[in-house]
Amino acid sequence: MKYETIIIEEDELNILKRIMSMSRYLNDKSYKASISHLYAELEKVKVVNEEEMPKDVIRFNSIVTFETPFSKNQTYQVVTPEKSDIKNNKISVLAPMGLALFGYAKGDEITWEFPSGENTIKITDVKQS
Repeated sequence: MKYETIIIEEDELNILKRIMSMSRYLNDKSYKASISHLYAELEKVKVVNEEEMPKDVIRFNSIVTFETPFSKNQTYQVVTPEKSDIKNNKISVLAPMGLALFGYAKGDEITWEFPSGENTIKITDVKQS
């Protein structure tokens, strides 16, 4: 892990917590599992202000390119749930992939539980929009 822990900007952490708190009403088991995993990750998160936020850390609206064991160079923008549009490569932060990526940086490898089972994701690029 590049920065030794997940890094989240303080205002975005508050937004993420609000979104996650509303998620308890979701019926999808994979979403619930990912949200539980992220709650555990947030226990050890480093919270920074906007000026301290590294440019290569995934946050709201980041455009992320990554590899999985099944595919290379997938690119998605991580967005709030209401802006999610998978056809236009906009993935909700509440989707298992969005939750897996949030707060990590370019070069990080993440092991996460997905509906298809546990997989590793390697982040190859992060751009802020």
